[in-house]
Amino acid sequence: MSLTPALPRTTAEPLVPGWPTASVLLGCDYNPEQWRPEVWREDVGLMRELGVDLVAINIFGWAHLEPRDGEFDFSGLDAIIALLHEAGIRINLGTGTSSPPPWLSRLHPEILPRDRAGVIAYPGGRQAWCPSSPVFRERALALVERVADRYGEHPAVALWHVSNELGCHNALCYCDVSAAAFRDWLARRYGSIEALNAAWGTAFWSQRYSEWADVLPPRATLSAGNPAQQLDFQRFSSDELLAHYRAEAEVIRRRSSAPVTTNLMVTDHISALDYWSWAGDLDVIANDHYLDHRLAEPLGELAFSADLTRGLANGAPWMLMETSTSAVSWQPVNHAKREGELARTVLGHVARGADSICFFQWRASQRGAEKFHSALLPHAGATGPAWRQTVELSALLDRLEPVVGMRVEARAAMVVGWEPRWAAEVDTHPSQLLQYLPEARRYHRALRSLGVTVDMVRPGDSLAGYDLVVVPTLYSVTDAAADTIAHAAASGATVLITPFSGLADEDAAIRLGGHPGAFRDLLGIVIDELRPLAAGDAVVLESGATATIWSEALRAERAEVLDRFASGPAAGSPAITRATHGSGAAWYLATVLEADALRAVMRRACAEAGIPVIDVGDDVDLVVRSGDGRTVTIVINHRDAELTLADLALHGVDLVTGESVSGPAAVAAGGIIAVLTERSHS
Repeated sequence: MSLTPALPRTTAEPLVPGWPTASVLLGCDYNPEQWRPEVWREDVGLMRELGVDLVAINIFGWAHLEPRDGEFDFSGLDAIIALLHEAGIRINLGTGTSSPPPWLSRLHPEILPRDRAGVIAYPGGRQAWCPSSPVFRERALALVERVADRYGEHPAVALWHVSNELGCHNALCYCDVSAAAFRDWLARRYGSIEALNAAWGTAFWSQRYSEWADVLPPRATLSAGNPAQQLDFQRFSSDELLAHYRAEAEVIRRRSSAPVTTNLMVTDHISALDYWSWAGDLDVIANDHYLDHRLAEPLGELAFSADLTRGLANGAPWMLMETSTSAVSWQPVNHAKREGELARTVLGHVARGADSICFFQWRASQRGAEKFHSALLPHAGATGPAWRQTVELSALLDRLEPVVGMRVEARAAMVVGWEPRWAAEVDTHPSQLLQYLPEARRYHRALRSLGVTVDMVRPGDSLAGYDLVVVPTLYSVTDAAADTIAHAAASGATVLITPFSGLADEDAAIRLGGHPGAFRDLLGIVIDELRPLAAGDAVVLESGATATIWSEALRAERAEVLDRFASGPAAGSPAITRATHGSGAAWYLATVLEADALRAVMRRACAEAGIPVIDVGDDVDLVVRSGDGRTVTIVINHRDAELTLADLALHGVDLVTGESVSGPAAVAAGGIIAVLTERSHS
């Protein structure tokens, strides 16, 4: 039963037939269903005043579009689309399927997900659905068909937004429906139960399977579980949600010519989805990112996330689908941003490749779990310092228009991925202190502090064109990915590999013949024993450097020893080695160096690779974007003191102030410069 007639279809092209846009786009989420209709017109007027270009709507619209089973009401969505279109504001239209209405789980409780212990997640929050549920999939696609039929060629629809933050809460479901889907996935992957037994090493602990029906997800056990089983379940779970995205996207693409995407979560605390495998299905790479004060260095994590998102976009400009103007609502302490911090954090994303900046949300909620989450329009309305900062930010984004379409310049690469992270986290290892992401971020932080920008590359993808390649904690690696890394060194790159790399294959099985397994020939070393350090313990190297967490007893067979352990369980053993390989070199660090020592090593590696460094420190971002014979050099000073970079001479126009610049880069305390330079001046 439909309560409102369908809108007329149009053959007009969307206002944005592709991406990126011609200017740095300012956007936001809007939830008009939380407000009275008379507020909508006021909101749209203020959006125009602020310069909002794109508004995401219908993200959580299912219960409003289908208030009861089979009964549809599009009147509210029709009205807000008409208002936005009349105002010239483009729409990022959600499919509305991110959270089902309560009546669906009442009629079909089998859609509800279960955790490892079998506990059901009930409605009341969001994403209370099993990714493998055929019932949920059928009902969700039925809604998408109605939405896409109605608005598929509406001229205001510039972008389609499938679901919302897929897998944020429900990525891993252990119910019986998921178990059956997992078995089907395994049967397709391995072909036979014998091949599964071989890959999982089920000879261990009498785990051998004789029938597919005996295979389960890695539910709660009394002891450590099977690492290969856990790794495959992570892969399966990512594939299940990708299949859901693809199913919704297919429905839309049959009815609309606008690009289709969803908002990824390239953040420290979300790791359940392998976004490398998702990237090819997204017309626009879009990421949600919020400054995370649970981490020791939130700004470093922002830079890492932005670089990794750019990697997913294959270097092309990308979209920041969600961020916050100030505090969020879901951390133990939700810190408000200081004066100027909004602009600095936003420009951190723009510097690293984002051409579209969108906020959650437009108007701060009065009720619900996110009512203390900041918004473009705060509870106080269009007044006060919060509103003033968003107005200033909008003007700044307009002035940054020349960066649109430019690519970020990087001569260093880091090999990172979600599967290696899973392997490093699900397995039982010699130390829980050596963790995948913290290790990767330490090397990224060291290079960032030297003014060196890093591209993120999927394991196994080409490393051609990079002079420095960093490989952090690649414990599980395929032969092909290891060969690609070795080829980079043979072709002239400096490759630097960090501890606990190359030891296992893609099934998390230890490579026999001696550690470091896949990298033994490349590095020219043999590790006799892994000797991790206790929490709080430190060792000293002969150079005087201090290190923690990890050490190894190793022999340099054909590698030069650059430093040795002077104390600790590996005293006398090489700690840093370098082996020539073809026209390049392969470095190995057998420990976790403290920050200054690591920075010194990275400086030496950059010098060998011919990459110039500028000591900007931990609280400064220096990134260059270029294209069409021009460059924009962006320097963001997060410090409370003025910054002068004597080694960075700039000539051109600062897009932030409009003033001419000539000479060493100078940035005010808490300031930003974005200097546009014609190629002839570089």
